[in-house]
Amino acid sequence: MSDGRILIVEDDFDISNMLRIFFTGQGYNVEVAVRGNDALEMCRRHVPDLVVLDIMLPDMDGYAVCKSMRTTTRTSHIPIIFLTQKDERSDKIAGLELGADDYITKPFDIEELKLRVGTAIRNHQRLNMTNPISGLPSSRLIEDQLRSLMRMQNWTLLLIGIDNSKAFNDVYGFIAGSEVIRNTTLVLNAVIDEYGTLDDFVGHASDDSFVLVTMAADIKGMIGALRIRFHDNIVNHYNFMDREQGFIELPDGEQVPLMRLSVGMVSSEQRFADIREITETAAELRNRDQERQAEAEA
Repeated sequence: MSDGRILIVEDDFDISNMLRIFFTGQGYNVEVAVRGNDALEMCRRHVPDLVVLDIMLPDMDGYAVCKSMRTTTRTSHIPIIFLTQKDERSDKIAGLELGADDYITKPFDIEELKLRVGTAIRNHQRLNMTNPISGLPSSRLIEDQLRSLMRMQNWTLLLIGIDNSKAFNDVYGFIAGSEVIRNTTLVLNAVIDEYGTLDDFVGHASDDSFVLVTMAADIKGMIGALRIRFHDNIVNHYNFMDREQGFIELPDGEQVPLMRLSVGMVSSEQRFADIREITETAAELRNRDQERQAEAEA
C-alpha cells in the first residue's frame, strides 16, 4: 500500500525528476506538475496528501498557487511545503501567512525534506483531517463544513454510501476494498468536475460513505452520473463469475448483490436546527434509497 500521494510542483526537470525517483522509492505515489495551473487542475481532479511547491514557476508564482488552493473548498485542506531558492525571512513569512505548512530552501538536504514530508502527512491524518485511503477530508473537516452550511444558502448535501461493501471486503479482502474506495473517490471527483463548482466539498465520512456538499444546479444529473459511473467502474473489481451472475456468494450460502450507490439528499430549502439534524435526515433518506433499490432487485 502507498504511504501517500505527493504532488511535486517544480519546473526544473533535474530537481523534479530526482524528487519523483526518491519519494517513489520511499513508498509514495508521486506526480509532477511544471506549471501552477496544471498543479491546481491536478489537485482538484485527484486530491494529493501533500504538495511540494516551488515558488518560481513559468506561469504563476507559488504564492498564487497556494492562495488559490487555500481559497478553493476542495483543496483548502491539503498540506503545502514551499520549496524555493529564496532565503529571505520576508519570503518565508509571506508563504506561511498564505497558509503553507512548512518551508525548505534550496539547496536542500533530501533526508530533511523526507522527514518534513512524512511529518506533515502524519500530522494531518492524526488530526482527523484526511482519510489515509481516499485522501479526502474526514471527520473534523466534514464537521467544519457542515457547520458552515447553517450560514449558507443554495446548497445541496448528498450522503453517498457504497452498499454491500462489507460482503465484498469479506470475500475479496482489505486491499481490494481499499482499491474500491480509491476508485470511488476518482468517480466522485470526475462527476464534481463535470457537474459541480470549485466551491463543492467532498469528504470521506465513514468506511463506506461520503459527504458531498454542492452548489450545482443539476443535482438530478449529478446523482445519475454518479450511479452510472460507479456501476460501470465497480463491475471491474469482481471476478468473471461474480460479475456474470450479478452477486457474490458468502460461505453460509447467502447471495449478496454487487455493490451500488445509495444516496440521501437534503438542501438549504429545508429548515434544520443544527448539523445533527442535517446528518440524521440525510442518513434516513439514504436508508430509504437503499431499501428501494433492494426491493427492486428482489
